[in-house]
Amino acid sequence: MKKLEEYVRSIPDFPEPGIIFRDITSILQDADGLHLAIEQLLHSLDGLEFDVVVGPESRGFIFGVPIAYEMNKGFVPVRKKGKLPCETIAAEYDLEYGSAVIEMHKDAIQPGQKVVIVDDLIATGGTIEAIIRLVEQLGGQVVKICFVMELAGLKGREKLSGYEMESLITYEGK
Repeated sequence: MKKLEEYVRSIPDFPEPGIIFRDITSILQDADGLHLAIEQLLHSLDGLEFDVVVGPESRGFIFGVPIAYEMNKGFVPVRKKGKLPCETIAAEYDLEYGSAVIEMHKDAIQPGQKVVIVDDLIATGGTIEAIIRLVEQLGGQVVKICFVMELAGLKGREKLSGYEMESLITYEGK
């Protein structure tokens, strides 16, 4: 059986010269690759007590929903501003060239709930840091953060140093 990193397509000089883009669509397109990613994420949660899975739009949905389903937990979507229909709370975070706002339903997390955050990639950590603020604002406790890939050169792990975090694949560069 192939290793998970063998399913990742690396595209040099995208989106700009000197960058190697790590494409997860090649994991998703291959049944064995997708199965392996979900199985490894599930394994990273073995023995952990938690109540709900949270995932950001859109790739956090792809990986978070099967985890929630398999472990019989609810799933809470975090979306871009203006996409959720009920009352929300919001958090702003920095992007490479500007900022963005994400939202979560105000009733999505109950005080005391233990939360696992699942996403495809950690780069600078800004999105996940904003999600943590939302979860904690609602009284939830982040007990683990799981990623398929980590770009260690962007130092996102440092932003999340107070939280248990696991990445299935780590690339040293940016």
